[in-house]
This record gives sequence, C-alpha cells and structure tokens, in this order.
Amino acid sequence: MRKLSTQILASQTVILGITVAVGFGLFVRGERLHLDHVYEQRAAAIAAATAQVPDIRRCLEDEAGCGNTVQRIARGVQHSTGASYVVVIDMARVRHSHPDPALIGQPVAERIATLDGQEHVGIDVGATGRSANGKAPLYGPDGTMVGEVSVGLQESAVSAALVHELPTYAAWFGVALAVGGIVSLLLAARLKKRTFGLELDEIAHLLREREAVLHGIREGMIAFDVSGRVAMLNDEARRLAGLGAVPIGSRLEDHLPEGRLRDVLTGVVDGHDEVVLTDDYYLTVNRMPVTLVGRPAGAVVTLRDRTELSGLLRELDSVQGLTDALRAQQHEFSNRMHTVAGLLELGETDEALHYLTDLGGAEAGFAESVRSRIASPLVVGLILAKSTVAAERGVDLVLSEESWLGHVPTREQALTTILGNLVDNAVEAVSGEGFESGTSGEVRVSIVEEPESIRLQVSDSGPGLVPGTAERVFVDGYTTKTGRGSERRGLGLALVHRLVQRIGGDIAASEGPGAAFTVQLPKETA
Repeated sequence: MRKLSTQILASQTVILGITVAVGFGLFVRGERLHLDHVYEQRAAAIAAATAQVPDIRRCLEDEAGCGNTVQRIARGVQHSTGASYVVVIDMARVRHSHPDPALIGQPVAERIATLDGQEHVGIDVGATGRSANGKAPLYGPDGTMVGEVSVGLQESAVSAALVHELPTYAAWFGVALAVGGIVSLLLAARLKKRTFGLELDEIAHLLREREAVLHGIREGMIAFDVSGRVAMLNDEARRLAGLGAVPIGSRLEDHLPEGRLRDVLTGVVDGHDEVVLTDDYYLTVNRMPVTLVGRPAGAVVTLRDRTELSGLLRELDSVQGLTDALRAQQHEFSNRMHTVAGLLELGETDEALHYLTDLGGAEAGFAESVRSRIASPLVVGLILAKSTVAAERGVDLVLSEESWLGHVPTREQALTTILGNLVDNAVEAVSGEGFESGTSGEVRVSIVEEPESIRLQVSDSGPGLVPGTAERVFVDGYTTKTGRGSERRGLGLALVHRLVQRIGGDIAASEGPGAAFTVQLPKETA
C-alpha cells in the first residue's frame, strides 16, 4: 500500500463500494415500499370489486344471511385473484367468510375501518401471516352500509416481485462500480504523471528536505511562478532584500520601492551576477528561468551577501593605494638619489645642492599649499598620497585656488571616501587606455566650504562621459572599464552615490570631454 496508485485505487474502491452498497440498500427499501403500495392498492381494488357483488350485498343486508353463499363467493374471488384471504364482515364485526372455516361466525378484534366510507390500505399481520391489506365499505341494495370487505395479498408475493427486479438493478450498480474503479485507475495514473512518478512518502521526504535546505543555507532564494508571484521565499532572502512582510503569493512590485533591487529581482534588469547595493548589504543577484517538461514554470532568484568581502576588498584597495603611493615615493626617491649620486661623482657639488634644494622646496611648497587651504589632516594626507600616485602615472593633481575647508569632524570620513573614489576614477580616466599617448593629463580638485554645505568637485582632462550616461554611471555594476581577472568594476561611483544620498547630499556628473563630478554635502547630519 506504499504506492500512490494503489492507495488511490483502494480508497476509491472502498468509497465507491460503500456508496453503492448504501445506494443499493436505499433503492431496495424504496422499491419495497413502492411494491407494498402497489399491492395494497391492488388489494383495495379487489376488496372494492368484491363489495360490489350483488349476492354479497343482499346477503349482508338480510339479517338471516344466506348460509355459505358469501363464503363460496369469497373463495372464488380468492382463487381467481391470488389473494391470501377475502374476509367479509358485517356491522357487528362478525366474519361471513375466511380461509379458515372455523373462524366464520367469529367476531374480529379490530374495529371497522371503513366507517368513513373510504377505502383503507396497510400492512396486516393476521392469521394468514404478513400481507398487503386493502379494505372497502360494503353497502346493501338500499345503499346503507352493511359491512366491510378485507382482502390480503401475501407478503411473499411482494418479496418475489422485488427479487425478480433486483438482478437488473444490481447489474446497473455493478456497472457504476466498475466505471468508478476505471476512473480511479485513470486518476491515479494522471496524479502519478503530475507528481513525476514520485510516491507520497517520497514527496513528503522531498518537502522536508526542501524546507531544511532553503531555510538552512546562507544564500537568499526567491521562487516566482509563471505569473510573477512569489512562490517561495526563504529567511535569508527576507533578511538580505528587506522582504520581512512580503507574503507568499504576492508580487514584489507591491512591496519594494522603485530601484535597482526591484528591477533585478523582478527580471526587468537581466544578467549574470548582477551587483546590487542596498543600505546595508552588497549583493550579487542571479535570476534563472525554470522550465519543467518543456514549459516555463517561473524563475528562481538567488542572493549572495558579499558585504564582508566587499569591505575586505575596499580595505585591500586602500592598502594597495598606500602601497602604490609608497612605491611611487620610493621610486621617485631612488631616481633622485641616482641623480644626486651622478652629480657628486662628476664633482658638481653646487649643482647637486641646488637640485636637492629645488626638490625639497617644490614638495614642501605643494604640501604647504594644501595645508593652508585644508584644515582636516585626513583630507590633506589623502590629497598628498593621491598626488604622488598620479605623478607616477604622468598625471598632475591640482588643488584649485578657491579651495577652502575648515574642521568638519562629522564629514571627514565621508569626504575622504568620496574624494578618494572620484580622484581614482579621474586619474584612471586620463592615464588609461584610449588616452592620447604622451599627453600629460590633469585632475583638478576643488573643495569649498559654504555656509550650509560643502561643495566638492573633481574634474579631469580625459575623454569624459558619453552623452546619455550621466545618470547611468551611478548604477550598481555599470562601468566602461574592463575588469581585471575576477575584480568587479562599477562599484566606486555607486558607493559614492549611495553614501552621498544617505547623508542627504547631491551628486551630478557632466557629459562630454573632460568629466566633472560635483558633490554637495550638508555640513552636519540632519
């Protein structure tokens, strides 16, 4: 009984058997009542016909009677109709005919039932056994009621008629049971096909495994049906995508605000390993269509949390940037020492001293120029480090004359993050592939403290942004650069955009040659 088809067939057969048995029993009972009624009406008709015999009417009206005339006539009627008895009684309830001659002249126990002048029918259990009984009033020639005629048809005759009809009805019920069994087999086969041949225990086992896997893995998973409604949503997906209140069977469009997260989850944006940045997480999202038996069955979306990895990569980038700066300084220092060594070897001591004096003055001058305009040590250190890296790549990093920034402790971290990303992009733009060889690129930084805000602008002399992409550059994962190995590109500007929006600022980019990114930040947290 482990097979689904066997269980369905057995249960359906039991149900059909019980239903057919109950139905057959009710039908037999109804047919029996019907036959009882038919035989009762037949008995009443025989009684009424007997009550119309003139000799019986005359004999019952004559108090002296007619001897055995009534008994003889009653016997004749009994034999000709197949009745079990024909009893004629007078108004004194005395029998004038009976199958048992010993009871003739004896009174009956029950009262006369036809005093109302109507025929009466019913089941009678008398001396001759159980029978269908019919009674009719008996009137004399002058129209006065003189007695009653009671006729009974043996119950065995009713049962015999019923038994004669039962085989036909039993055959019909048997056909119904057989058809039900065949339909049950077809239903079992169809269910077997719909469940891919799995038995009930296997389905239950798969369900338990699915629940354990879906809610135990550290990846978010969302399943959609063909109409785009949520069919499955595990706990990790609710946490990563902020879908705690989304019920099964609803649409994500009704619960998520407009944005890249909703577009990627619902399939508006399609692609492999799409990057999505939320307020709390850095996610990698994949949406795959599902096809069953050659027909579309919806889609499955997986969400992987890469927040910690992204943080580590950003820290690694910072360390790499610091390493590049130190390497550039070391390289520059080596070149200068070689130059000084060469001058000293030639005996040009005055020239060597003059060279060292000029170098120290230039570097000190730039550093002092930055410190005189920027009060934040973090921002000053970042500009000096980026200037060194840019110089190694043949790019001039210039701080505009109008720049001025006092102490803003609540904005130092945000400023260094935004400025670092924008300067890196600008340096790469003017020193990367496609920029004219031999041309010295320039990156200009402007930081201006205004009464209520801080305006930061980073511009470069590179090819700039293609018209129509000023808004798209801030979308997660959008980039015009080629990735290096497994490195994911297109996150720097997205992170900057998200950070600026989080603290209530604005960011804009210019199109055309020489890209310029302008950021407006409020001084204090709202």
